[in-house]
Amino acid sequence: MFFRLIIIIFFYSSSLYSLTLEKFNVDLSYPWGMTWVDSTKLLITQKKSAEIVLIDLTKNTSTIIDHQIPVAAFGQGGLLDIISEGNDIWISCSILKERHLTTAIFKSRLENNTLVDSKLIFEAEPYFMNAKHFGSRLVLKDDYLFASIGERGEGMIAQDPSNAIGSIIRIHKDGNPPSDNPYVENSNWLPEVFQVGVRNPQGMSLDPLTNTVYISNHGPKGGDFIGPVLKGTNYGWKRVAWGGTNYSGTKVGDGNAWEPGLLKPDYIWVPSIGVGGIKFYEGDLFPEWQNSLLVGSLKFKYLSILHRSEDGFTEEEIIFKNKIGRIRDIEINQKGEIFLLADEPKTSLYKLTP
Repeated sequence: MFFRLIIIIFFYSSSLYSLTLEKFNVDLSYPWGMTWVDSTKLLITQKKSAEIVLIDLTKNTSTIIDHQIPVAAFGQGGLLDIISEGNDIWISCSILKERHLTTAIFKSRLENNTLVDSKLIFEAEPYFMNAKHFGSRLVLKDDYLFASIGERGEGMIAQDPSNAIGSIIRIHKDGNPPSDNPYVENSNWLPEVFQVGVRNPQGMSLDPLTNTVYISNHGPKGGDFIGPVLKGTNYGWKRVAWGGTNYSGTKVGDGNAWEPGLLKPDYIWVPSIGVGGIKFYEGDLFPEWQNSLLVGSLKFKYLSILHRSEDGFTEEEIIFKNKIGRIRDIEINQKGEIFLLADEPKTSLYKLTP
């Protein structure tokens, strides 16, 4: 059982928005992803504990969901994203095989507060011993499931389309690769791979205007970006770093932000903001944000809105900063209320309204 508690009423930004940030009295630890089961229920993953929490916003209750998914919680890995369609649930996580780790996707069904018939439908090969850069956001579009796979700190492997490391994959909801993925024209591409050359994409959202999937991607020291997922394209990691450098300060490749033949991101941050979850806004509560992109910053602990025009994303406006911690994920309900998770050891679920 939990109760809602309004903790902050504040005014912020050049437009002087009057905003209310509401904290739900539910204890979460390192939450990573969330999805709507219906209009009033949220499933939330917790990375390190590998727990899934069902929150009923109408009844003010929280329940731990039983599951048998073999999560390996090491480093940046663990129980990661979750997405649903009716009672069908897809989950991404890190899994272990012979002391090596990779990003995997399971499909399950929710019955009586239990995930049943869980099946591994995709695993990114090869596995590696390190525990970083799993990527791991999920988006459903039409009959397809898009998933981001980090390059696991292995750099130039993201330029090899014969494996899924450092790529965006597109599969059918049962895990089978579509017949029109890039491998049809390029036999050296892995059947599931749709786009290559990413480093650690931890945000993904479907654009309501263009029906195109967008990702957020972590650069190294500088070079975080937002960009579309387009068939057969290459964002260039580790040939380029989108304006960033190695953490030592040395240049990546020839030091270029991008090169001819590579897909150019739509918006780049230098220095990096530690870009986390993203979500295109649709709703009536914030009409001035309609179809613009909400962005969570892990490094600087802020929520922002990327305004857009016919020329693309034009201006970033910080909505609030240092209120809830490292913003990990963003969801919106049918009313247009904004729900937020922070990547913190002791945290909660938050709701933003005017």
